[in-house]
Amino acid sequence: MKAQLFYIILAVIAGAVLPLQAGLNVQLGKSVHQPIFAAFASFLIGTLGLLVYLLILKFDFSTMEQTKTVSPVVWLAGILGAFYVAAVIILAPKLGTALTFVLIVAGQMTVSLVLDHFGLLGLPVKHINWQRMLGVIFLVAGVLLIRRF
Repeated sequence: MKAQLFYIILAVIAGAVLPLQAGLNVQLGKSVHQPIFAAFASFLIGTLGLLVYLLILKFDFSTMEQTKTVSPVVWLAGILGAFYVAAVIILAPKLGTALTFVLIVAGQMTVSLVLDHFGLLGLPVKHINWQRMLGVIFLVAGVLLIRRF
């Protein structure tokens, strides 16, 4: 149970840093007058940070050889991440941070339910039920409330 609590707290922290990242990236985009460059810079700094982390862990880079057996489709994750960061940099100043992220969460939950229900991308099957649908309805209500006020 302690391990589960750790992961729950980590997930909340991960969610909490996203609006902070958005605000910082928006400031960078405004400074350079180009949101796509801001997304590029964000990924570059993130890549360097991960490289330092791997070096600290003394990561065995010879295991990179195993990536040759990975389906080419999985490499789309990087492009999807770049799209996400660029979209947030563009959307947050236009819609506001709260509306941007509540819409993002609504999109995430909708796709997550479909992935779970059908077990897509090798994920375990977890069927949609009325409780999960009620959660989506509450999310939509949240979107409407945040957009209105």
